[in-house]
Amino acid sequence: MSAERIAVMDETAVRRAVARMGREIVEKSGGTPALALMGIQRRGVQIAALLREEIERAEGLSVAAGSIDITLYRDDLEAIGPRPIIGETVLPPGGVDGRVIVLVDDVQFTGRTARAAMNELMDWGRPARILLCVLVDRGGRELPIQPDIVGRHVEVLDAHQSVEVLVPELDDRLGVDLVQAHPGHPGTPGNPEVA
Repeated sequence: MSAERIAVMDETAVRRAVARMGREIVEKSGGTPALALMGIQRRGVQIAALLREEIERAEGLSVAAGSIDITLYRDDLEAIGPRPIIGETVLPPGGVDGRVIVLVDDVQFTGRTARAAMNELMDWGRPARILLCVLVDRGGRELPIQPDIVGRHVEVLDAHQSVEVLVPELDDRLGVDLVQAHPGHPGTPGNPEVA
């Protein structure tokens, strides 16, 4: 038995949201000179790349970028097993000191991923400012961490529902689905929501 999937955003809707989010990032960061985008592994990296392309196209300037893997900063590390898969953290050229760092994630849920990302980022230096940008805010916060820039709010009230952001590099398409897992179903493919 498979999970039921409902498309929330197709590729056109995602690209439209990314265009708006790119403008908001530039406005909130006071331009691009000190700006650096850092995508949170995994799908946050692909969303950050889309944002970077959009900002560079609109502004005609290069934007620094990097990626951050929060695996070792998670507060549930023991729950994911003895051999967690650790992704790569790549700092933007010139590091993070004194910069406006935009942490980019696919889905904001509990706030724990954003907290872990900020903790790791502070171990690498002292940014002038940190902004949190997410493609989808699904609510359900456990920590008082709110995104500064949101592509779309999707209210999820059912414990058996999840939001999955799909990117071409990993899923062969760009979009956002609301996934309804049926009780007893072992889970669905895609990104686990720990955000």
